[in-house]
Amino acid sequence: MQIKKTKFKGLQVISNKIYKDSRGYFKEDFKSSFFKGARFIFSCTSKSKKNVLRGLHMQTKNKQGKFVSVLKGAILDVVVDLRKNSKTFGKHFKIELTDKNGKSIFIPPGFAHGFLAKEKENIVHYYNTKYRSSKHEIGIIWNDASLKIRWPIKNPLLSKKDKQNLTLKEFLKK
Repeated sequence: MQIKKTKFKGLQVISNKIYKDSRGYFKEDFKSSFFKGARFIFSCTSKSKKNVLRGLHMQTKNKQGKFVSVLKGAILDVVVDLRKNSKTFGKHFKIELTDKNGKSIFIPPGFAHGFLAKEKENIVHYYNTKYRSSKHEIGIIWNDASLKIRWPIKNPLLSKKDKQNLTLKEFLKK
């Protein structure tokens, strides 16, 4: 496993070696020793069909750190720094995570997170540092012009809830 730092404090890309043979493959996904100070207590999995866009989600209370990897398929993973005192506040980072490229991402608390599913079937696994609370969950609208995220799609499949996400400007007023 190799860790690559990004220009966002605490945001890391993890590259895992994939061992392939005629039977399939083996990959070490996660080592807690790589994330000093982060204690993962909650795990979840999502399955999405092609062109589903989930996010951009975050917890306002008990903010979560997340370790995200793809078990099947491919996603365009996007995070937005919403830590108000950060040098990179309001900026985004995006990366393609696939079951073939062996990459994962560690997202520190204070970021909004979302992804676009790119293949017929996409299974994403998350480790979280805090439990999810529906009372404290918010979303930033995926196509907020102020974020300048260039998505490779104009009309993604969105949940009813994600269609009503806040703009960054509305988030800042809360």
